[in-house]
Amino acid sequence: MTYPEALDFLSRQGRFAMKLGTERTRAILDRLGAPDRKLSGALIAGTNGKGSTGACLTSILRAAGHSVGFMPKPHLISYTERIEINGRPISEDEFVHTLGDLLPTLDEIAAEMGPATEFEMLTAMAVMFLAPRVDRLVCEVGLGGRLDATNALDLGVTAITNVDLDHQKYLGDTIGQIAHEKAAIIKDGNRAVTGCEGEALQIVEAQAARVSAQLWRLEREVSIESTSLGWDGHVLSVTGPGFVHRDLRLPLVGDYQPANAALAVAAAHLLDAVTDDQVRAGLASTRWPGRLEVIAEHPRVILDGGHNSAAMVKAGAALRRLIGQERLVAVFAMLSERDPVQLLAALRTLKPEAVVFTEPASAQGHVIAPERLAAEYGAGALVARPAGEALERARKLAGTAGNVLVCGSIYLVGEILALRD
Repeated sequence: MTYPEALDFLSRQGRFAMKLGTERTRAILDRLGAPDRKLSGALIAGTNGKGSTGACLTSILRAAGHSVGFMPKPHLISYTERIEINGRPISEDEFVHTLGDLLPTLDEIAAEMGPATEFEMLTAMAVMFLAPRVDRLVCEVGLGGRLDATNALDLGVTAITNVDLDHQKYLGDTIGQIAHEKAAIIKDGNRAVTGCEGEALQIVEAQAARVSAQLWRLEREVSIESTSLGWDGHVLSVTGPGFVHRDLRLPLVGDYQPANAALAVAAAHLLDAVTDDQVRAGLASTRWPGRLEVIAEHPRVILDGGHNSAAMVKAGAALRRLIGQERLVAVFAMLSERDPVQLLAALRTLKPEAVVFTEPASAQGHVIAPERLAAEYGAGALVARPAGEALERARKLAGTAGNVLVCGSIYLVGEILALRD
């Protein structure tokens, strides 16, 4: 099997297919000898900030001397990014061999429980590859929590970053309903940390109490102070039960990133006896591409993969604080599963001079047509295909002293990143 053939096999199972539930994933892992049972680490859920929190935690654990597996999602450019070991994605050959080794088990389970989805297969592949090679595993939940395939794992520590409206078709129409889905990743005897507030926090607290889980809360047991360094990130101090870390450097941009870093610091302490030097080195070396990431200058081109209204509003506000009244042009695309009314309203809060609507080839057939988005957006809307042409149109409109923000879809961000490479 070649790498393209492996991707074709996965995509035939339905790249955007959805079969909620953990039973088939658990059955696959058990048939493999339950390799995940030997691992400790953290399972991270939340509407926004999961990936950043996971990246910070992974970096801290590596600085502490651990061999660390990371399961982020979705990928930006290559499927190999879904299975990361000690800061690097696995190779295409490793990806192919892992899928090949898994195929007999997939066939057995398919005969008994129906075929696995792409996401279930990727989850099993990641655990199968990483378990013999790492001593800590950091896993980002895909959708929700309770019925996400990754919730078949119990790694000992759980983190829930926040709760906002997203994926309502699957998770519910209210903050309370969505919070119940995410809180369900907290299992018997876990150690948990959360940045949730209000009703969502009450639901997380109730779940933790129900399963006798230790719970640390941001701005309660864990506190944070931070100062922005503009495009250079932040300086922050994090304190919690038994630990104090002052003047930590965090290179991630965005006013919300210190909270994600604080959750990662707390999760690291819940998992291991990490030292101040290890936390300091880990945060300073954290990299998380595609999140308010600058990839070019004159004009400045910024990528942000936030793809729900809450994430876009937060990223947009942070960006405006960085660029002030400088000219801003957006390149925008969105998946058809999301509400264009909400996302276009979020886009307007950025006050762009113009928006070039496009569609990423990697999500073709699953995006809202840019012509429709442009018509709904109104004044200042343009359409260009492919994504590379849309970026060039935006660069010309922004001028050398302006800014271009590529946003709305992680698939669009990944496609622009791939063009750069």
